[in-house]
Amino acid sequence: MSLRIAIGGDHAGFEYKQMILNWMQEQQFVTADYGPYSTDSFDYPDAAHPLSSAVENGEYDYGILICGSGNGVCMTANKHQKIRAGLVWTPEVARLIRLHNDANVICLPARFISKEIALECVQIFLNTAFEGGRHGLRVGKISC
Repeated sequence: MSLRIAIGGDHAGFEYKQMILNWMQEQQFVTADYGPYSTDSFDYPDAAHPLSSAVENGEYDYGILICGSGNGVCMTANKHQKIRAGLVWTPEVARLIRLHNDANVICLPARFISKEIALECVQIFLNTAFEGGRHGLRVGKISC
């Protein structure tokens, strides 16, 4: 079965979102686009909250959120009880948020990384399994 991946962000991340969405569709992932749909001003919570709810309730396996710094979408996503969103700026961080933190949402800073690095981070995120073990105990302590 294909991975189900939701993507969204704000106007600063629009071009990155489109590029990553096109790549995911080429890979035949099941995708959902939560906006923005142009470079017009778009408030990231309007994408991050519904995307996070969809991942939280199991409708999608993972989420990808993109804004200027990556911080706004990350803070918004992490308001959801079952979301573990991580801010990623290098491929190694993308690997570690899956391997050690069982992240289910990757947050990317469009104004600080290239499109090539962003795509590489997404690819690593989607292809890295959670290690479990001692990390599972820690992840279990995240929820309030």
